[in-house]
Amino acid sequence: MARPLRIERAGAWYHVTARGVERRLIYLDDRDRRRWLAVLAEAVPLFRLVVHGYVMMPNHYHLILETREANLSRAMQWLQTSYSMGFNRRLGRVGPLFQGRFKAVVVDPNGWALTLSRYVHLNPVRTAGMGLDKGARQADRLGVRGRPDEQQVRHRVQELRKFRWSSYRSYVGLEKAPEWLNCEAIVELGGRGTRVERQQKYREYVEQAVREGLKESPWEHVQAQLVLGGREFLDEIRRQVGVASRKQPQRRALAPRPSWEAVVKAIEKVRGEKWEAFRDRHGDWGREAALYLGRTRSGLRLRELGVAVGGADYAAVSAAIKRFELRLKRDRSLRKTADALCNMLKIET
Repeated sequence: MARPLRIERAGAWYHVTARGVERRLIYLDDRDRRRWLAVLAEAVPLFRLVVHGYVMMPNHYHLILETREANLSRAMQWLQTSYSMGFNRRLGRVGPLFQGRFKAVVVDPNGWALTLSRYVHLNPVRTAGMGLDKGARQADRLGVRGRPDEQQVRHRVQELRKFRWSSYRSYVGLEKAPEWLNCEAIVELGGRGTRVERQQKYREYVEQAVREGLKESPWEHVQAQLVLGGREFLDEIRRQVGVASRKQPQRRALAPRPSWEAVVKAIEKVRGEKWEAFRDRHGDWGREAALYLGRTRSGLRLRELGVAVGGADYAAVSAAIKRFELRLKRDRSLRKTADALCNMLKIET
């Protein structure tokens, strides 16, 4: 199996995360958490890192890092190994602490750093107990939940502000930031003003999502599990990564995606009729194939696809795509048609 692709650049921003092996705890108490921060602080000058944000959850962590050199893998290997050795020594355990290699997404800071930092800082309250777990957030996106009551909102905000093991308190002025933590680069993206005014704007930006629910995740926009950014940023990364390789699936996934218009044109050619003739036929394989390819190959969001087929809602588009996936498993003839469409669009399957 090919190892995950690493995009290493000087001056790049990353969202980095790793979980404990078998989702086990990586911090047992505050002593472990303080030691993790101490090791992170040591890594900053050693590898010329800039830490823009972090959160430490019981069995995983998130970091927003900027690398001055193309050395992310070396830096993270040192960080995790150094912490793991101390953790194992203290507990008398052996073996890996983290589940496989760390995950890293390269981020366009101008377009996504602010949103990403909010996502990272909301981790402590994005739980079932707070009514902000994955299922609850999906319900919010579908519009099937009402607004939370005031008591629940106050509890969420209090817990977020009290949580000691993230950079949020430093971001909003509740405690002094350590020397190795850079809060200003992201806070400045939220608007101008004095330092205190910028901190207040950032607090309002994050806590508004606590009050209303985080309906959208930045990970809906990640390309090939590697890149969070717009088209120009993605094109820049593609040029760096280079030609596709069958030994590296993520490298292939960075290849240019077909547009919605190209998908529709290919289906029209196979069907021998215009898109308008079958666009509104619910259950029609051509309509569902367009939604399926638009989602899985063009990378379009469900809402965008809904607009493209005449105003279908989020749930209806999702259901249509799932129906088509089931039909592909059962219908050999339809699979051949789908393969032909992929060939027309120059998509590797």
